[in-house]
Amino acid sequence: MICFDQVSKRYAGRHEALSRLSFEVAEGEMTFVTGHSGAGKSTLLKLLGVIERPSQGRIMLAGQSLTKVRRSGIPALRRRIGMVFQDHRLLTDRSVFANVELPLVIAGVPLVERRRRVRAALEKVGLLNDERQQPTVLSAGEQQRVGIARAIVGRPMLLLADEPTGNLDSQLAVQIMRLFVEFCQVGTTVLIASHDLPLIKRIKQRVVVLDHGRLIADLAAEEVL
Repeated sequence: MICFDQVSKRYAGRHEALSRLSFEVAEGEMTFVTGHSGAGKSTLLKLLGVIERPSQGRIMLAGQSLTKVRRSGIPALRRRIGMVFQDHRLLTDRSVFANVELPLVIAGVPLVERRRRVRAALEKVGLLNDERQQPTVLSAGEQQRVGIARAIVGRPMLLLADEPTGNLDSQLAVQIMRLFVEFCQVGTTVLIASHDLPLIKRIKQRVVVLDHGRLIADLAAEEVL
């Protein structure tokens, strides 16, 4: 599903966020990306979402070169990728239902199909009874689950999550991570950037470790201690 081949990313001031990064992620695999603050975790996810472009190297996603995709092709590509953020990024003036529905509206999905898929996504994250609520009345954990429902409603082939449990207590964090495991079990490829090592050890999935933009470890699930 994902192939990074000698990928580097340099920003203004010659700061190198990623340096000659090479690794692969299989279809349907769940992988954590961890490392110190500034190790390059968020940059890696931004490259996959074509929010940033690499300075050198090649990135392949499901057989498509992300380094060659034109600007006009980015919206169609992003519809195949679900993204979950630490700060939720929900629209506070719209209901939970409308927040989750938004990607389908943008994609031109018919109304009846939108309603069915939104309610299926909300049921998956346990919030079907809150579809008419405003996000502001929900807890932090519930808001994060709305963000996850919005990310999966388009049935993405790849789900990216950037510190999705950073603002949650340990019990809620485990609940959110178990949702990601469930998505992986039905065939979605999941890539999660996180610095929460105790949580990563508890979930026991593959772990890619970055240090100053370089890959220093790639641990299979059974190697995570």
